[in-house]
Amino acid sequence: VKAIKDDRLTWHHVSDLKFWKSSAAQLYKIQSIPASYLIDKEGKIIGKNLRGQALEQKLNEIFK
Repeated sequence: VKAIKDDRLTWHHVSDLKFWKSSAAQLYKIQSIPASYLIDKEGKIIGKNLRGQALEQKLNEIFK
């Protein structure tokens, strides 16, 4: 939580602060932190660790 504040990260962050024991970490097989996932309303991963142009392209695809 301190890093979020110190680095002025303004987007939404989700954590139960259980790290590797988190049910989400186990469910989605998260193996590194930080990690980013786009998850659809059914809980399916539709994007993983996308950044820059790749993220923008995926979001445009989803929200068209």
